[in-house]
Amino acid sequence: MKKFNGTEVTEFVFVIFAFNPSVKYLVFSIFLLAYILLLSGNILIMLTIRADHRLHNPMYFFLGKLSFIDLCYSSVTVPKMLVDFLSDKQTISFNGCITQLYFFHFFACAECFIFTVMAYDRYVAICKPLQYSTIMSKQLCLWLVAATWAISFVHSNIQTTLTMGLSFCGPNEIDSFFCDIPPLIRLACTDTTMIDAMIVANSGIVSLSCFLTVLISYIGIAEGRRKAFSTCASHLTVVTIFFGPCVFIYMRPSKSFQSDEVVIVFYTIIAPMLNPFIYTLRNQEMITAMKKLWGRNAK
Repeated sequence: MKKFNGTEVTEFVFVIFAFNPSVKYLVFSIFLLAYILLLSGNILIMLTIRADHRLHNPMYFFLGKLSFIDLCYSSVTVPKMLVDFLSDKQTISFNGCITQLYFFHFFACAECFIFTVMAYDRYVAICKPLQYSTIMSKQLCLWLVAATWAISFVHSNIQTTLTMGLSFCGPNEIDSFFCDIPPLIRLACTDTTMIDAMIVANSGIVSLSCFLTVLISYIGIAEGRRKAFSTCASHLTVVTIFFGPCVFIYMRPSKSFQSDEVVIVFYTIIAPMLNPFIYTLRNQEMITAMKKLWGRNAK
């Protein structure tokens, strides 16, 4: 590791992926394909929802927002990772690192809350169908999305401000493929006990509370409408894939952080890539709307 003799770090080096050249290009191709599928799937969902007036209801309104968040969330980290695969030196400037961290936590928090909102929407639709249109009014939907963005803004600002208050004087090697708080705290030259506790409380509690709320919503669906729960089981699967690694990483002290490539890839790439397929493959209404959109464009 590079030592800096007390001088401030101006750039960081990512060291998570160490492959020989032949394997490196294979892994690059796999990640590139996954990212293309992620982009095309989520863009198709947004275009379909916008084009078909029959999909202008709360469920698809929130699904469109999830697709937009997935696009942004993955685009914060994946393009840089793909470029680094083809570079001899995987570096990022200090300011670039802080910017990436800010937007990563902004969109990650937004994804947590939009999943929670979608679970509540499904609970009301399935367990209280007669009251659904009254409860999930257009005004409430707009307020829920606005609250999601506002909470994400506050959360990301807190995380970034706490991280920027740390001193980094070397080493500068980040055990990850993007800038996140746990690996950065391990590089800090100052005592991080209090800041670490605050960050765990912020990120960890946000992840865990959202996940528990989602679980409670789906448990309510399972108890009230067992047949309908089979439709939601696939949704719960992708939610678990996203929240599981988040809770695992952010509910423990950063000093105990040990990089796990599989865990990190799951919640940054795999989960956002699966969302378009999970939320559309078993949704006949969405499939029909997509076919009509493609048919209209083919004429």
